[in-house]
Amino acid sequence: MIAAALGATAGARLPSPSQAQAPAPPPAAAEARQIAHDAYFYAYPLVKNYLSIYQFALDPGGSQYKGPVNQVNNVARVFTPADTGVITPNSDTPYSFLILDLRAEPIVVTLPEIEPGRYYSLQVVDLYTNNVDYLGTRKDGNGGGRFLIAGPGWEGAVPPGVRRVVQLSTLLAESQFRTQLLRPSDLDRVKAIQAGYRAEPLSAYLGRPAPPAAPSIAYPPISDASFDPQFWQYANFLLQFCPPIPAEAALRARFATIGIEGGGPWPPAGLAPEVLAAVEAGGTEARQEIAQSLAKVTTSVGLFGTPEAMAGRYLQRAMGAMGGIYGNSPEETVYPNYALDEAGQRLDGSRSNYTLTFPPGRLPPVDAFWSVTMYDARTQFLVDNSLRRYLINSSMLPDLKRDADGGITLHLQHASPGADREANWLPAPDGPIGVVMRLYLPKPEVLDGSWLPPAIRTAGPAR
Repeated sequence: MIAAALGATAGARLPSPSQAQAPAPPPAAAEARQIAHDAYFYAYPLVKNYLSIYQFALDPGGSQYKGPVNQVNNVARVFTPADTGVITPNSDTPYSFLILDLRAEPIVVTLPEIEPGRYYSLQVVDLYTNNVDYLGTRKDGNGGGRFLIAGPGWEGAVPPGVRRVVQLSTLLAESQFRTQLLRPSDLDRVKAIQAGYRAEPLSAYLGRPAPPAAPSIAYPPISDASFDPQFWQYANFLLQFCPPIPAEAALRARFATIGIEGGGPWPPAGLAPEVLAAVEAGGTEARQEIAQSLAKVTTSVGLFGTPEAMAGRYLQRAMGAMGGIYGNSPEETVYPNYALDEAGQRLDGSRSNYTLTFPPGRLPPVDAFWSVTMYDARTQFLVDNSLRRYLINSSMLPDLKRDADGGITLHLQHASPGADREANWLPAPDGPIGVVMRLYLPKPEVLDGSWLPPAIRTAGPAR
């Protein structure tokens, strides 16, 4: 059985899909529960992805709407507590969003040339939340260029003037540009860079007639409130945009035995009440297992990556989507995260003050930049505070106060640590705390584990 190989550990894998069962009549309740458990791991990232896609591009009346599909939609500011379209948002790099519908034809993306020393990227994420590829600083330098993004089955020649092709296995996708903001006064430069991001259909790029339009889609509304009650309806809706890859054909056929299949109705006709109840129970069990496994994680490594890196790692992919969807692959960014202090106690700003100290010469080793961001652990969103300070990052180093030995100590607490320490204060919620460190373009010593992030230490009771 697939789930027998999974357990609740971060290293668990599904067995090879070739071992999955062939299509069969509707199974008995016990087997249906097991199939649903496994299908929930598989489908959770798709539904979580759709929750953001819907808010960003499909709900014009919503508070998180950024703009239409297949268009670059710039947000010329860093994220604040008002931004709730994605959990654990980064507040270092203003975003530009490009939600992709690749059914009719590919999209040509343009990145402008930018100055050396500034980081920018386009993270291309398929509907499964795999990081299919990156455009920008790490892979392409800062010289800009044009790139083709194509869906499954596209077999055209590389168009003239296009540096390279990125091909996805899903017809819908999410992608986002990150543009480094060096300081608040730098925002106009970021806006100028964002103005150079372009997306156009391949036919328009080539100056040719457009192909027939893809059929319109009746996108079902989704919200946090409807996510769980309608999970399987959303899963079936989304799977129609994910043609089964050969390695997963048998796995998808197994899911279909209980009616979990692309474009199918939910609940499917003829599914016995006891089997339907077993499917719901299997999904609930899987969701709990994802959350329990995620609670043990201290790093993003293993939760985000390419389709090849994440092949078979359905639990890990679901953990990444639950804990911080759209996390970068390790070679792009590593995310040490904190839920516990050095003594293993849950971080809570209503009980304690905390410190995070970088000893002399031990700042995070990166080729781009690093940051430490504060979150409300209950909501996974940024924390409102009087300073409007949601993170401390490497561009702020000249303004930070040094310790007597030359190190840097950050103060993580709800109340001000005092005027003499306020430059190093990262305001915390008056309750459970979540802290994420971001290491953009990490150096080898981060990836091989020879540099480890410092622990968060308790610094007395909260005031």
